Amino acid sequence: MTTYYLSVKDLGKARGPDKDISFEGLDPVSLASAIADAMRSDDLFKRWRAKQPEPDEVDPSLGVTDGGASASGELSSDRTDVQLTTTLPMRIVKHRLNLLIGSSWELRDTR
Repeated sequence: MTTYYLSVKDLGKARGPDKDISFEGLDPVSLASAIADAMRSDDLFKRWRAKQPEPDEVDPSLGVTDGGASASGELSSDRTDVQLTTTLPMRIVKHRLNLLIGSSWELRDTR
């Protein structure tokens, strides 16, 4: 298990590039929930893959899931902090975060 400590500077602008599959909430709890769901289920991956020009050519390893993934979120003074615990490798976490909230996140630490 790895715990990723993430921060989001402006939660109101934390949106992925495709509004159909992007995060839509406005609070740290809904963000953490969306992130945990994206790691536990392949739903986000399937919706993204279906929108690709050649869905059958998408690397299926990007759809791996971790049913035990968990996340929590809280507001700090100038950002939203998210703690994500998962067995998924960073390349998968990064892909899912980019789909959900674009480039508005930062990895602060891992353990």
